[in-house]
Amino acid sequence: MFSHVMVGSNDLERSRRFYDALFGKPARTDEKGRLSYGRRGSIFMVSNPINGEPATYGNGSTIGFYFETPAEVDEWHARGCAAGGSSCEDPPGFRENPFGKLYLAYLRDPDGNKLCGLHRPEQ
Repeated sequence: MFSHVMVGSNDLERSRRFYDALFGKPARTDEKGRLSYGRRGSIFMVSNPINGEPATYGNGSTIGFYFETPAEVDEWHARGCAAGGSSCEDPPGFRENPFGKLYLAYLRDPDGNKLCGLHRPEQ
């Protein structure tokens, strides 16, 4: 359904260090300095706001990333925390909800954007 997601940053070099570590690979950078990370046909991008105003995070917004195993989620979460992100909500683990059993880990990037690592086990 989605082709890409973009978040704003007030410091692209800080974001580059964080997201390069989080995703385990360097960003591609376009002519406008925007960072992009691709995986399985989806693109995650980071940019200074086009309107020149400060970047802010969306209260109530979460960007989720799918992983094959709980171990991949844990590694992603640990890399993010080590690279300047902060863990938020409950610690990584399984949760039961109306969507079924999910393995989730939440963190905030250095600009406050909320990210989620998700593994959906076979039901």
